Amino acid sequence: MSISWRSSAAAFEPILGRHGVAAGACTMEAAWAAFEKFVQVPVEGIEGPEDDGDGFIVEWGVWDWTGNRPALSLGRLLAVNEDGDRQDPYWQPQYGKVEFQACFAEDPAWADLHISGGGDSGFDHAAIGEPRADALAETRRFIDQDPLLSAMWRSAPIDIEVTLDRAD
Repeated sequence: MSISWRSSAAAFEPILGRHGVAAGACTMEAAWAAFEKFVQVPVEGIEGPEDDGDGFIVEWGVWDWTGNRPALSLGRLLAVNEDGDRQDPYWQPQYGKVEFQACFAEDPAWADLHISGGGDSGFDHAAIGEPRADALAETRRFIDQDPLLSAMWRSAPIDIEVTLDRAD
């Protein structure tokens, strides 16, 4: 079963629900399990894997848009190919990002760790299936080995949100 890129955020929400992820009742373990399922669902209306049409990233930091609270984001980047004139030599896909964002209260567990500048895991565009499962496992090992990320991972978010926004 595949989904349209336009309904990708809406398709992610019931997957989160089946894993017990809800506002006020969320663990990052459950959110990650749902994210692993979601990024394995084929999406229509995007560039193919040979053109990095579908990828994922983990990002963290403290930003204005999170109310200056520490945040951890699980994102799926989609290179949408449905708009514009494909015959134009300068045509480029539009990028959309489905994002699960979890915000946290300040926590003594990471009080001595630098979080303000933020960081990311880098985009991974492994193909859906076993290559993507392997890439997700590698990203999870990275999270487990980073002191700040593993401290955030063990904390309960105080706010969660799922969005689909342009990512140009």
